[in-house]
Amino acid sequence: MKQTLQLALLLLFSTSLSANEATLHPKLEPFRPILGITYSGEFAQSTPDKPVIDVVRNERILNGQAIRSVHSLNNGAYGGETIYRWDEEKQRIVYHYFTTQGFMTTGTFKLQDGVFTAFEEVTGAANGIVAVRSSGSFTPEKMTVKSEYQSEDGSWTPGHTATYTPTPEAEIVFK
Repeated sequence: MKQTLQLALLLLFSTSLSANEATLHPKLEPFRPILGITYSGEFAQSTPDKPVIDVVRNERILNGQAIRSVHSLNNGAYGGETIYRWDEEKQRIVYHYFTTQGFMTTGTFKLQDGVFTAFEEVTGAANGIVAVRSSGSFTPEKMTVKSEYQSEDGSWTPGHTATYTPTPEAEIVFK
């Protein structure tokens, strides 16, 4: 019985598709190079006495109809989960970001050749931030992100900036 279970598990895992072999919605194909890679990056705004380290991982979900991005800052002090999907009606990638702080965002994401721009509206208490716009790029070797935050009065202020590199041993932590 034990050998049968071990054989069944071996067959199950040996026949599962890798991120590079699995189907993916055609409009989500630009994400493929970063699927399954764990990255970490230090925010440019970090200081030696207050470092801010972000760990992020992107995965194919829902039979390739969506991408999930999960991240955590400073071993779970803050984190979130984003679901990206192609919206046929809007003809663009849309996403929903849920956070450990209780607020969420809904946004649109434009992606071409590893370069992206995004705009999201914030719902819930987020320290007066009502919208976020960001830009960046990604390859299997590096991701960069730069963001700006819009206040309730309509003004934009610099947000976070970070460069991420693959860090297989890094862990995403939620408390």
